[in-house]
Amino acid sequence: MPTVADVVSRLDRAAPASAAASWDPVGVQLGDPNASVSTVAVCHEITDIVVGRVAADPPDLVITYHPLLFRPTTRIVAGPGANGRAFRMLAAGAAVAVVHTAFDTAAGGTADALAAALGLSGVRPFGPAGPTPSHKVVTFVPADAVDDVVAAMTGAGAGQIGNYAGCHFRSDGTGGFVAEAGARPQAGEMGANQVDEVRIEMVTSASVRDRVVAALVATHPYEEPAFDVYETVSNERFIGRYGKFEGSFDSLVERAGGLGHQSGLRVTRAPGAHDLVAVVPGSGSSFIAAAAAVADVLVTGDVDHHRAVEARDRGLSVIDPGHAATERPGMKALLDVVRTACPDLSVVDMTDDDPTPWR
Repeated sequence: MPTVADVVSRLDRAAPASAAASWDPVGVQLGDPNASVSTVAVCHEITDIVVGRVAADPPDLVITYHPLLFRPTTRIVAGPGANGRAFRMLAAGAAVAVVHTAFDTAAGGTADALAAALGLSGVRPFGPAGPTPSHKVVTFVPADAVDDVVAAMTGAGAGQIGNYAGCHFRSDGTGGFVAEAGARPQAGEMGANQVDEVRIEMVTSASVRDRVVAALVATHPYEEPAFDVYETVSNERFIGRYGKFEGSFDSLVERAGGLGHQSGLRVTRAPGAHDLVAVVPGSGSSFIAAAAAVADVLVTGDVDHHRAVEARDRGLSVIDPGHAATERPGMKALLDVVRTACPDLSVVDMTDDDPTPWR
C-alpha cells in the first residue's frame, strides 16, 4: 500500500513542487508522510463543508488545490478559521497535501484548463510564477570520466528540467595545478601541470543539492575534485497562458461569466482589438503588464480599482469573474490527474464545493 509521501511523489511528476512559487506552501502540510493510503479525496479548498465530509468518512489523504495553512502559525487549536479546520483534519486522521501554483504552472493544469474553458487556440505560456530558488553545480572532469560523473549527479537529482532528465552542459578547457608533496594526481604529475578537462554544469533544487555534490565527489576520479555551487533562479515555470479567441468580446464575457457560481462579474473594456486573450487563474492582477505585452484581454480574479485603471491605460481589457471561478476548470483537471496517478486507490471527489465567499 502506498504512503502519503508515495502519492505526493506520483503527483510531483505531473505538477512538480519545484515549479511552484517560492512563497507557496506546496506538498504535505498535515499528517504523517509515512502513513499508508488507500483512500484519497480531492478538493478545491478545505472549507468547513469539506472538513465535515472528511470527519464523517475520513480519507487517508486530502489533496487540496488551495493551501489550508497559508501563513506561519504558532498553534493548532479547536475553533473557527484555518487553524480550527487543521485541528479537525488532524483529529480525523486525514493528511493534507497542497498543489496550488505547482498545478497552475503544470502542463494540463489550472492555467491550461482555464484557457481551454474559454476556447482559446494556439495557447502559449507567459508570466513567470516567481523566483524558485535553485542551484547550479559546476565541476571539471577529464574527458573519459564525464559520462560517469554526469550519470552520478543525475541519479542524485541534478539536471531535471520539466520532463527532461540529465540536462547538462559540457565545454572543453584546460585546467592548471601544481601537485605538491603528498599529492597523488590522477592526471599529470608532480609539479606544475596543464591538463585537458571538461567543464560540466547541472542545475539542481536546493533540497537535493548536498546529495548531488556528494555523488559528484564520490564519482570524480580526482583526489581533490574542484567544484562550484551557485545560487540561481533557473527555468521558471509560467503561471499564465494566452491564445486566440474566435468570437465577439461579448461572447467572451458571457463564457467567462459561466466559469463559477459568483454573480459579480466585472469587466473593463479598452479600445481596440480583443482577439488575443491572456488568462491567469486565481489572483492575477500583478500580471497586467506582462499580459498587456502579449494580449488584448486578461481574464483573471481579484482585480482592484487601481489595477483595472492601469490595465485600461495599457490598452488591456479585463474580465474578472472572481478568484475561485477562474480556478474552477482546473479542479476537474486535478481530479483527473489524481485518478490517473492513483489507479490503485479509491479517489473521492470533493471538488463540487465552491470555496468563494462571495455570492
